Amino acid sequence: MFNQAVFPGKYIQGAGALQELPALSRSLGGSGLLLASPTVRRKILPGSGLEARCADLHIEEFGGECCEEELSRVAELVSTRQARFLAGMGGGKTIDTAKIAADRANIPVLVIPSIASTDAPCSGCAVLYRRDGVFERVFYQKANPFAVLVDSAVIAAAPVRFLVAGMGDALATWFEARSCQQSQSVNECGGRCTLAGAALAKLCYDTLLEYGWVAKLAAEKHLVTPALEKIIEANILLSGIGFESAGLAAAHAVHNGLTALNQTHAFYHGEKVAFGVLTGLQLTGAGQPETAAVYDFCQQVGLPLTLADLGLAEVSRQQLLPAAELACAPEQPISHEGGEMTPARVLDAMLAADALGAAWKAAAKARP
Repeated sequence: MFNQAVFPGKYIQGAGALQELPALSRSLGGSGLLLASPTVRRKILPGSGLEARCADLHIEEFGGECCEEELSRVAELVSTRQARFLAGMGGGKTIDTAKIAADRANIPVLVIPSIASTDAPCSGCAVLYRRDGVFERVFYQKANPFAVLVDSAVIAAAPVRFLVAGMGDALATWFEARSCQQSQSVNECGGRCTLAGAALAKLCYDTLLEYGWVAKLAAEKHLVTPALEKIIEANILLSGIGFESAGLAAAHAVHNGLTALNQTHAFYHGEKVAFGVLTGLQLTGAGQPETAAVYDFCQQVGLPLTLADLGLAEVSRQQLLPAAELACAPEQPISHEGGEMTPARVLDAMLAADALGAAWKAAAKARP
């Protein structure tokens, strides 16, 4: 097996970067289809002037779920309009739908995230769900996006919860990369971790801890600052390359398991992944300094520390069992952790992470 890493063709980030869309469209031959989230369609595009400058770019509103039904609808539009490329502008599910649909149609995809809530934009894989929102499988594309266009002003204008959720998703990158390195597991592009993948994963973690809280404060005021730019890059580029070129493990498996519980459907991907990180710390027997750093970070920026933070207050062991079972399904990346992973072991780790989270909150309240 070879070491492998993958990257987007081009990454552009900064305030006003959205104005690069016409040039990117022209470089792809024009006559494209833009799949836009409802928020993008109603709030971002009308004031951007892009519709007039991209007259040959047909805009279609995203249907709301990255599922086979929506993919079939988009495929019909691509075929009918003979689109030369597909652009996805919005959150993770809009982007993932564009990536899968473009891959199936054998045309390039251009990704324009309107929020920094996940590391999906740069990757060559996407998560497919059932129409009811339950995780179904990961879908791998033949190539990574042709370009990723990130307008920091658009990201800053979004509700801060999205940025925080992105930090939760990015938080997993280093821990899962480290587990994959130690177990010599296959990464998301079918090889072993490269030095670049591991280094970017670690840089992602270091950036989060150094700039996360300050970036959150800026985002709350909708300000574009150097700290916010760094966290946007960590959430989207560093985490995107890091997870794909290093690998996934417990945190994302626990996220996938939690989607089996209806109570968690109102919570974002990164919020559930963050609790997966806490569970992974319990599974791997992480030391006190590292555990404290992660719990402190989550508390500081507002990521979940307990099951109650994910709508699972007073959940019983039996009620939580389906999540642990799904996390341990054969196709889940929890197998990249060292040792045998069983539902009982994962269940204990989830409950231990929850107990520590509750104690952490209580201790914080007791401080003068």
